[in-house]
Amino acid sequence: MLRIFGHTVATPIASLLLVEAVACAIGLSIVLPEGAAAFQSDPPGAVLQLLLLALVAVMTVGALGLYESANWLRLPRLAVAAPLAAVSVAAVRGLIWPQEVTGSASGSGHLLDIILAIGLAIALVRLVFFVASRLGLLGRTVAVVLGPDGRAGLPFGPDAGRVFDDWFRIGLVAERPSSLRDPVIAHALKSGRIWAVVTFDSNPLPLSAIRRDAAGVRVFSGAEFHERRLSRLDVGNPVAGPAPEPRVEPLPWLSAVLRRGLDIVVSLVVLAVTLPLTLLAALAIKLDSPGPVLYRQERVGLNGRVFTILKFRSMRTDAETGSGPRWAVVGDSRVTRVGRVLRLTRVDEIPQMLNVLRGEMAFVGPRPERPCFVEQLRREIPQYDERHAVRPGVTGWAQVNLPYGASAEDARRKLAYDLYYVRHRSLFLDLLITLATVRVVLFREGAR
Repeated sequence: MLRIFGHTVATPIASLLLVEAVACAIGLSIVLPEGAAAFQSDPPGAVLQLLLLALVAVMTVGALGLYESANWLRLPRLAVAAPLAAVSVAAVRGLIWPQEVTGSASGSGHLLDIILAIGLAIALVRLVFFVASRLGLLGRTVAVVLGPDGRAGLPFGPDAGRVFDDWFRIGLVAERPSSLRDPVIAHALKSGRIWAVVTFDSNPLPLSAIRRDAAGVRVFSGAEFHERRLSRLDVGNPVAGPAPEPRVEPLPWLSAVLRRGLDIVVSLVVLAVTLPLTLLAALAIKLDSPGPVLYRQERVGLNGRVFTILKFRSMRTDAETGSGPRWAVVGDSRVTRVGRVLRLTRVDEIPQMLNVLRGEMAFVGPRPERPCFVEQLRREIPQYDERHAVRPGVTGWAQVNLPYGASAEDARRKLAYDLYYVRHRSLFLDLLITLATVRVVLFREGAR
């Protein structure tokens, strides 16, 4: 597991991205005539230019969610990855080699060649990684140490040899920390077959004590391993041990300035690009049902302050008359015909860019909740207020990992991701969330 600005990335996934980028660069160097010409006149410059095109390709692939552990072998998405990546590469290609492209008979004359090069690179690399994963060459083996009550809190089966995801398997289970001194277990630790020791106990020994018995092997509490493996906190599991300390951003004032500047730029760009769509949405709302175009609702933001969020109205104006506030559900009868389309396409969220411009929200952050629900969740989930330590966002880590919340239990699951974001917030993680949002919108994931 690699830690990049506090965020954990599975080593096989990071390796897949790097190998795929190199393979795409090699493929593009073969099919693009201007790339071959650049190699003759300026080899270092040509390498940088081809790597830039390859970066554009893998970022497009990443926006489809194909560098996520659960999706890296999704064949339907892989089928559309090469054409979309080729279009992106062709657009950037015109900026890198404008004379060569515009001077050719057709600026898109090599589009099919680009699709072939990228598609072949992705297919070959993923085939190799698939075979390697099935042979167990990409996975890591961990030892699990259980305290007296540790077995009840395991987030996976305790059977030795069990594979619980593509990247980790349990090599051995020790019933108590002292059993690490057992000759068989000690030999397994020293042999290099064990990558890490994970402890599950509500009153664990200091990790330093276990590290002495597992010298040279990484040691994690159950909570820390859960967080690194799944990129979310293990909320409310006492036997998982203490949660890792929050990451402190270096130069927080600079990060705050950059983040605010990016929020303003992104919101202005989104409002400008979607202007025709928003005008069409406003007209459709007025024709479909009586009432205002924009819906205003109180939400809880930074440091618990209440603000008014803006959305395109997707429900009837009498949606909560009599029933009062309640969670949205699948097939909600309160949603209008146009509102259903707006929700599925996320167009109803566009007016929130005005909240971003006003500084009430950020583009990336935990989704703001209604005050009445916040009061309920505060009583049920002690850690809930921690998510108000940052500005709420139009999109967030929970939103790109889970469907739309419709209950207090859903809010608890989302909190695990929100707290991870608050503790490991960085511009790098914001970039990953922004790319993942493209996938969520494109495939209409989680909409209700």
